[in-house]
Amino acid sequence: MKNCLAFLLVLTVTAASAHGPVPVRPAAPSELVRVGLTDSDTTAGGVARLCEQVTFSRGLRYGDSEANVLDVAISEATKADTPRPVLLFVAGDTFAGDRGAPDLSRDIQDEAMCFAARNGMIGVRVNYRLAPAATWPMGATDVAAALSWIHGNIDLFNGDAREIVAVGYGAGAFHVATLLAHPELQTDRADVAAVVLVSGIYRAGKDASDSEKAYLGADTAQYDKRSVFPGILNVDAPIVLAWAANDPANLVAQGETLKKTLCGAGHCPRTTLLRSRDGIAAAFGLDGSGDSLAEPTLLLVRQLEARGLP
Repeated sequence: MKNCLAFLLVLTVTAASAHGPVPVRPAAPSELVRVGLTDSDTTAGGVARLCEQVTFSRGLRYGDSEANVLDVAISEATKADTPRPVLLFVAGDTFAGDRGAPDLSRDIQDEAMCFAARNGMIGVRVNYRLAPAATWPMGATDVAAALSWIHGNIDLFNGDAREIVAVGYGAGAFHVATLLAHPELQTDRADVAAVVLVSGIYRAGKDASDSEKAYLGADTAQYDKRSVFPGILNVDAPIVLAWAANDPANLVAQGETLKKTLCGAGHCPRTTLLRSRDGIAAAFGLDGSGDSLAEPTLLLVRQLEARGLP
């Protein structure tokens, strides 16, 4: 499966290089922090030292809040004359954070970013405001602001803003889907080429969790209006939809409902059942768990190649 994902990323880079001659790029910012994982820092899937020769630019500000920062990962081995696709990670276990602290999951997200960077992509991880201080639609508007920043600045890292694949994970899946479904929340240059949505909620109900209520508000009468329906039906970008075998039943039902609704509208997403979702690295099979997003993402890249990008 890892070989499959590596192959898809090679295809992605090939597609990016087909856009024609590229002007000389300015140098990347100098505030770069080199990160190398030791054997004890990685999971059991043979990803030891995954971040060797990967350089991070940390805490780049894209908005007014202290939480509005992002990290960019690039490979030192990437050729500077060829723009690279961008893999954008918007993750979160809950709307109130990653089990209480966003930094707790950063190392796991770094593994996914390093895997992307080592295979010819630019990895971007977005930090965003959390509930209860930040309520609907601040998560989605933060994603929009981050995308605008990427469109305006990713060329400094040799990234191709025409080939952004947004990966929404957990609460991040709702924020990405909300942005796509609500045009009124979209800012200039906040578009993406494709979307991967993993184990998200897409319409909360009266049985919403405390975390969901903290973000969506106590008035459940507003939940339908704040869901991704029906706006998600108008999204043109290819969608990959995933959930895990060990997800709670309500998350599985959310994914199945979204799939059924999109298929009914003639925009059927590719779907996959993950063997494990113990972190975004596991979702990409970096823990050796087997079934992952590799194969459906490969199919997604082929679809992008077939349609071409302006």
